[in-house]
Amino acid sequence: MPIDNEIRRLRFENGEMTQAALAEKVGVTRQTIIAIEQNKYAPSLEAAFKIADAFGVPLESVFHWKKD
Repeated sequence: MPIDNEIRRLRFENGEMTQAALAEKVGVTRQTIIAIEQNKYAPSLEAAFKIADAFGVPLESVFHWKKD
């Protein structure tokens, strides 16, 4: 997948936030957070912004376009 993310790092930098806690803040299931974190699923634009907001960082601090 051409989009990489920093969710795992950000979770640990934010008090070792669990995937379940992040999922609750974003309004998705824990399984969705797991899939996004493992780059198996691309979040909707709305979910991506909510994830960034949950960490209090800009979108580009969470998601990065991987160039070949």
